[in-house]
Amino acid sequence: MGSQTQSELHVVDFTDATMKPGSDAWFSACTHVREALEHNGCFVARYDRIGKELSDSVVSAMEELFSLPVETKAQKTSDKPFHGYLGQVSWLPLYESLGIDDPLTLQGCQKFAHIMGLQGNHRFCESINEYAKLLGKLDRIAKRMVFESYGVNMQGCNRMIESSDYLLRCMKYKTPETDEKDLGMHSHTDLTIVSIVHQLNNLNGLEIKLKDGEWIGVDASSSLFVVMAGDAFNVWSNGRIRPCEHRVTMNATKTRYSMGLFSFSGDKIMQIPDEVVNEQHPLRYKSIFDHYEYLRFYEKEKIKDPYSRIEAYCGISSL
Repeated sequence: MGSQTQSELHVVDFTDATMKPGSDAWFSACTHVREALEHNGCFVARYDRIGKELSDSVVSAMEELFSLPVETKAQKTSDKPFHGYLGQVSWLPLYESLGIDDPLTLQGCQKFAHIMGLQGNHRFCESINEYAKLLGKLDRIAKRMVFESYGVNMQGCNRMIESSDYLLRCMKYKTPETDEKDLGMHSHTDLTIVSIVHQLNNLNGLEIKLKDGEWIGVDASSSLFVVMAGDAFNVWSNGRIRPCEHRVTMNATKTRYSMGLFSFSGDKIMQIPDEVVNEQHPLRYKSIFDHYEYLRFYEKEKIKDPYSRIEAYCGISSL
């Protein structure tokens, strides 16, 4: 069982008005972010841009969304692995989720709403889009901080950001029945560049595996967001950034809603910067990294250990 304290996780305060690009507070935060991702694969962002009114609106949207018939939710399919509907599976009985493609645009949210039969619900689309855009801003800031901390040319950062595809995954965890275990989501790392996870209705459950192997719980709050490195960020950093291993334990006495903004590379070539390659960190991966092919590779091979599957897909030793 995970601890109910996050004192061992790095916390970065994005509400600090002095933390502007070029300031001492900014450079200090950049180092803090990089060290957190290298050590535990994540950090907790204190981020107050999403107020109570918007959070409540998104929770209401989730309640409406997940109350739809299974046949309707199952209509959300995708040619990209893990982008559609997932639910009603025996090995994850408490979990159900839906992915919204291109959520940072109103058109993407409207397209999803149309599939769900919610096209007339303008509040649903507007709330989800506003929420996703604010998470997208945090994603871009975090990536820029990592680039600056490594001293990488910002042109490369801009290319990664501009080529990013986003998926907003809406997640529901029901309370376990008497004969069900409390496993909400099994231990895993994400296949993303970055994942931003928000325990939306302030119910704990998310747990992070620290570098030393200890599991630690993350306290839920409307202003706390867990920024996690995925497998692709490990590749980009030449293995220096650790993909974040996490799970969900469902101890809440009511339905738990969580949101995840996942970023993927739309560029088939992920260039590993020269600045992260040196004698201590020799080149580990091929420069050609097709992110969606990596998802299909995982879907086919189902290699659980992240380091083993990354190595099998694009490791230099696999040439």
